[in-house]
Amino acid sequence: MGIIQKRSRRKPTGGRYRPFRKKRILESGDLPSFTKLGKTSVRAKRTVGGNVKRVLLSHEVANLYDPSTKKYMQVKIKTILESPSNRNFVRRNIMTKGTILETDKGKARITNRPGQEGTINAVLVKEK
Repeated sequence: MGIIQKRSRRKPTGGRYRPFRKKRILESGDLPSFTKLGKTSVRAKRTVGGNVKRVLLSHEVANLYDPSTKKYMQVKIKTILESPSNRNFVRRNIMTKGTILETDKGKARITNRPGQEGTINAVLVKEK
């Protein structure tokens, strides 16, 4: 059974909407990629307009921005400390936007969506 992202077949009252057309490929959805910590693995996915989206399945390096020096560097990710999305993502080593990572340079927060963009961008977090 495919995942379709379109209007529900049911009204809020429980009545039925009559479909005015068939399903379209552009309305198809996909399961979340759940980017994990590990050896780099990327899958290409065709999107609307013939574009290609790089789906990141696992990765071990982050592009880290240091606000104090205003420089970017690539750092190795040691572990995942906390996730605002779901606390169970920490045990499963799943990275999403906002996840706090332990890197070689210190704690960092992911600023992009790795499962949608194909890279991991992070900002160094000041420790209090």
